[in-house]
Amino acid sequence: MKLRNIAVPIAALSLLLAGCTGGGASIGAAGSDQAQEITFQTWSLKNDRFTPYFEKLVADFEKDNPGTKVNWIDQPGDGYEDKILQQADSGELPDVINLPPEFAYKLAQVDLLVDLEAKDAKKLDEYVDGATNAYRYPDIKGQYGYAWYLGTDLNWFNTKAIQEAGLDTTNLPTDLDSLFDMAKKVAAATNGEVKMIADVPRTGTLSAAGVKIIENGKFVFNSPDAVKVVERYKDAYAAGAMPPEALNADYLGNSALYKQGKTAWTTASAGFPSELEKEAPTLLESTVSTPRIGHAPLFIQGISVSAKSKAPDLAMKFAQYVTNNTNQIEFLKIAQGFFPGTKEGNENPDSFTSVIEIPLQKTATEQAAAAIGDATPEYPIQFTYDMDKYLQQQVALAVKGDIPVQEALDKAADYANKNLGK
Repeated sequence: MKLRNIAVPIAALSLLLAGCTGGGASIGAAGSDQAQEITFQTWSLKNDRFTPYFEKLVADFEKDNPGTKVNWIDQPGDGYEDKILQQADSGELPDVINLPPEFAYKLAQVDLLVDLEAKDAKKLDEYVDGATNAYRYPDIKGQYGYAWYLGTDLNWFNTKAIQEAGLDTTNLPTDLDSLFDMAKKVAAATNGEVKMIADVPRTGTLSAAGVKIIENGKFVFNSPDAVKVVERYKDAYAAGAMPPEALNADYLGNSALYKQGKTAWTTASAGFPSELEKEAPTLLESTVSTPRIGHAPLFIQGISVSAKSKAPDLAMKFAQYVTNNTNQIEFLKIAQGFFPGTKEGNENPDSFTSVIEIPLQKTATEQAAAAIGDATPEYPIQFTYDMDKYLQQQVALAVKGDIPVQEALDKAADYANKNLGK
């Protein structure tokens, strides 16, 4: 069995958090009283910040389950998808694995993950519905991941820059119309020095604006509503409210320009104030957060269980242990700005926000926690990395004015549909 092309637009939350043997060797039969051994793999979380947490997590579990052994391994942020492929191809997939829904999808397609719904359907009721549903796939029966830690985006505004441009910041934009109106006014008042729109629209932007991305198994994001969204970006670019580098393939993203003081608006996670404190401390006082314009996106990391584990009962028990509410809350006291995968945790945000020291981050985390329950993934699971890059390229051409907007979206939708399932 060979797996290929897992490269999809993933919500790599582990990369934001980051500052062997696999296959689950066991001693004795599964479910027996004899000693058992499993391997637990995380993604870019072995560092000074998180290592003590995982060492204690494993030690506590082993103490509560005498005769068991959990080998914790961690893979670097770069190349994680390739490592998963290698492990799957060689039969060395860890027993308990940190996987976003996109990676789990490919493994579930070839029966390499445990169907958690078939194994313990009632347990799934404890987790956030949107995250649980992200591990249910359109062409596969079952559910393949426990929601572990979640993220979403907020709006962030540099009120000082906006005020210096002569605009009122008491009522910040809550929809695309008011956002782009403000962006044009700021650009005009500063001769284009301060910009607000710093990224090209992709499926996440379109979805947040209410555009259908996929329907009846076909990509339909080339609709008239989608054209209207892209036209706004095209007009903003022509008005000098959008930087030319946003059209480049190697663009670092809108938050990078925000930290440099070159843009007065960005989207970012609730942990953004921590980044500002380290990289642009002078912006902290003038930055405010508001709920994301449109529908809040949901970024997910989860815990899956290998269907090939030689100690399946122990692997299931440990996966549930890692993701129980108590352990998730303790993890989030370290991973500030993110949210638990449990319903209980999100219903009691003070249980993990009380340790946050930056007032702006505490406010943002509370705002984001209120949105998590209704947040949904930005991308359909069938939308691959290649599709996303092609869409980005075509939309960039349209925003620049090189091709009509409708043509760009038609070409991108056609490309996506021709490559669907490949």
